[in-house]
Amino acid sequence: MLQIRVIPSLLLKNNGLVKSIKFKNHKYIGDPINAIKIFNDKEVDELVFLDISATKLGKGPNFKLLSEIAGECFMPLGYGGGISSLSNIEQILKLGFEKVIINYAAANNPLLIDEAVKEFGTSTIVVSIDVKKNMFGKKKVYIQNGSKSVSQTPIDYAKEMESRGAGEILLNSIDRDGTMIGYDLELIKNISSSLQIPLVACGGAGKLDDFQSAINTGGASAVSAGSLFVFNGPNRAVLINYPSINELENLFK
Repeated sequence: MLQIRVIPSLLLKNNGLVKSIKFKNHKYIGDPINAIKIFNDKEVDELVFLDISATKLGKGPNFKLLSEIAGECFMPLGYGGGISSLSNIEQILKLGFEKVIINYAAANNPLLIDEAVKEFGTSTIVVSIDVKKNMFGKKKVYIQNGSKSVSQTPIDYAKEMESRGAGEILLNSIDRDGTMIGYDLELIKNISSSLQIPLVACGGAGKLDDFQSAINTGGASAVSAGSLFVFNGPNRAVLINYPSINELENLFK
């Protein structure tokens, strides 16, 4: 397996897979179990599922669906969405997920990060940070699907989560989400250079070379993408795909 992880990030909404553009305009992609079977065949490094409706609707994780997902997956799994307690985290891990990804609760109840790390270990806890420009052009951290900003700067927020014990940061650019125009390399570089823990870049990948840029220019430890792995061609036809091991080895050699 390659040292640099290349991670498909799949969005769940009402038990189906969707893909967004700038966290809006959700397009139905298909059934998550069918997608998993294809990714299994393609031997992906890791797979992340984010339930974008769980927190918004005030509901917790759909453990029945997560159990089905874990039962089908042959690769390491991460999950985020509606996680608000140690009990949620414990249930998800017991299903077979290796990592839990915390977004809203990290801002709303940051002590949960401390408690989760103490209970389950640093390597299990990932904090997801969504960033976009506000009306004044300043990059801010947003929660609740990009609807509410956090007072801290992205760098300060990421450093706080690191200090609380998070083992990894999943950094997502809302402005680039689904656009396939490339990662926000400036954002990635600014935050990755401020941290000691791994940073996974997400939001904007449109070609394999974007992965290389995120690693070499941005300083990311790993890369994640959604549209690139579920769409094909200028009309964004749904086609689950993943680069071959040879393609990735040539990319990162």
